[in-house]
Amino acid sequence: MGTKGKIIKCKAAVAWEAGKPLCIEEVEVAPPKAHEIRIRIIATALCHTDAHVINPKFKEAFFPVIPGHEGAGIVESIGPGVTNVKPGDKVIPLYTPQCRKCKFCLSPLTNICEKLSQVKHPIADQELMEDKTSRFTCKGKPIYHFMGISTFSQYTVVSDINLAKIDDDANLERVCLIGCGFSTGYGAAINTAKVTPGSTCAIFGLGGVGLSAVMGCKIAGASRIIAIDINSEKFTKAKALGATDCLNPRDLDKPIQEVIIELTNGGVDFALDCAGGPETMKATLDCTTVGWGSCTFIGVAPGDNGLNISPETLIMGRTINGSYFGGWKSIDSVPKLVTDYKNKKFDLDALVTHTLPFDKINEAFDLMNQGKSIRTILIF
Repeated sequence: MGTKGKIIKCKAAVAWEAGKPLCIEEVEVAPPKAHEIRIRIIATALCHTDAHVINPKFKEAFFPVIPGHEGAGIVESIGPGVTNVKPGDKVIPLYTPQCRKCKFCLSPLTNICEKLSQVKHPIADQELMEDKTSRFTCKGKPIYHFMGISTFSQYTVVSDINLAKIDDDANLERVCLIGCGFSTGYGAAINTAKVTPGSTCAIFGLGGVGLSAVMGCKIAGASRIIAIDINSEKFTKAKALGATDCLNPRDLDKPIQEVIIELTNGGVDFALDCAGGPETMKATLDCTTVGWGSCTFIGVAPGDNGLNISPETLIMGRTINGSYFGGWKSIDSVPKLVTDYKNKKFDLDALVTHTLPFDKINEAFDLMNQGKSIRTILIF
């Protein structure tokens, strides 16, 4: 008997409240409605954003919720009106929708769809489907979706503007990283900062996003890539991926931005913040050169109150960019990135430090929070 049109019972990781470990629960996943797709998730990875949503400092979260936003799977069934995929297709669910109809999707200037432009917070949005109901139930209670995709569930339901069909021979245990971390860092360097050949770059934070930004800067032809992190154990991998220098602010006797300015005769051409927090944001901006220095903010820390910037900093020729999902128009770009990985344009394997069964998700969170992992892949 097939599952189409029926409720599917499966396991998922539910966050019942902030500050507590996720609970592996049996959940009920309803069939997809019009313009929706139900997906069987094969592999999903952890990102710091998944930790942010359960951090008590993050006030915008909805509970109970099924987190997860970096996954890949196979279409189980489709609702009425779906034309872009069929059952059996391999797909990557996307927290960055692309309707291809709104003024934003029709513009080459942004990858922010109108669906996202209307929300107050990009992490806490898309908590319900289009009809303002959930497709998840657990213990008789509706469970919120997360960023429109909730990949910490063996089955999930997404809108047809929130997924990309990918090559049939794609390795789902690797291309799941294209759903967030890799695309975000790599695209921030390539699309948002537009790193140029021969330039100097500084990258703050060497998690999955930061290391992907290192790859992007190298592929863009940067001549010097300075990688910064408070965990020196990440430096070997950063250098293997293209970093020319590695600095730990805790090992220095002066502010990191001053050291970078000295190393680069006045500051770098491009600086990317992949960590977040006011201190790091300030250092990222301050280490760029007068005249044309470009600063790109990617990371957001929970409870972050932003950054005070003096007008003089910008009047002297520096620019600030923000990057969401690396500037990629999601449905258009993700299949091409999957093909680029297959053609060995970049190395996703280097980002994977652990592979665990899904039931060990809290162990994966511990590894991430302790700085012992870059990306942990969870397999259902």
